[in-house]
Amino acid sequence: MKPTAAPNILMRKQALRAERETRWKRLKRDKWLYILLLPGLLYFLIFKYVPMWGILLAFKNYQPFIGFWKSEWVGFEHFKVFFQNPDFFMLLRNTLVLSLYNLIFFFPAPIILALLLNEIRRALFKRTIQTLIYVPHFISMVIVASLTYVFLTTEGGMVNEFLYAFTGRKIDFLASPDWFRPLIIIQTIWKECGWGTIIFLAALAGVDVEQYEAAIVDGASRWRQLWHITLPSIRSTIVILLILRMGTILDNGFEQIYLMMNALNREVAEVFDTYVYALGITQGAFSYSTAVGLFKSVIGVILVLGSNWLAKKSGESGLY
Repeated sequence: MKPTAAPNILMRKQALRAERETRWKRLKRDKWLYILLLPGLLYFLIFKYVPMWGILLAFKNYQPFIGFWKSEWVGFEHFKVFFQNPDFFMLLRNTLVLSLYNLIFFFPAPIILALLLNEIRRALFKRTIQTLIYVPHFISMVIVASLTYVFLTTEGGMVNEFLYAFTGRKIDFLASPDWFRPLIIIQTIWKECGWGTIIFLAALAGVDVEQYEAAIVDGASRWRQLWHITLPSIRSTIVILLILRMGTILDNGFEQIYLMMNALNREVAEVFDTYVYALGITQGAFSYSTAVGLFKSVIGVILVLGSNWLAKKSGESGLY
């Protein structure tokens, strides 16, 4: 062994010991933060990671009476049946169209609303508006669907009575396939748009005020300030939320679609979520419905990873 080897090894040991002591000191210093973190970790562990073993049902012909382990392994048979099902392309089309409408109309809505709220200078007026637009988020989707029915039904609905008084005819909004998707998007915007502004308002609060002051001195209009200062400042937030949104591209939400769907608009209303419910719960096809759900999850992961890769290629930080 060379003469300098022993001192080098000793120095490395001392450095590792010092690093462990520093890490332990940080842990003791921030112990309450880690304790606050525990409930969230337990939630994800118990309700997200532990149930993941259930995806094995997609590769079995699960029979509840003989149990999971004794059920026959069938490999990718359920996936083959699903892809060959005549309803597959209908489900895929309906799900993607609704998701595309959400991306076009709903995703920008909280951004626009947050920008408008950010321009309000009277604090009391601003807080009042924020409170009013937050309230729909806490209303059950059952109530939203009921309100939609009360307003739009042909039997005494306010909108149809108004149309009848002026045009002499009524429109069956609730049963028309042409009106199903617009109604879903309108409901989503009304219910969730205000709540979605919270993140964007927080991002806008972090914009450096001196940039606006310098822009005013240079004679920039409010529109120029919005375009060259405000939007670039919250661009990273928008990109991250868009990436996360891509992960739910095949997830339109079961409750809302199920409440608004009926026999007359099913051809445009049936999506993967309602299909899984109809097969898995009402017909007991647990393995087949699990395969459909796993297909959705895999597509979501691919879209998130792909969107994150594109974001990093375009110069954004992305999710990781």
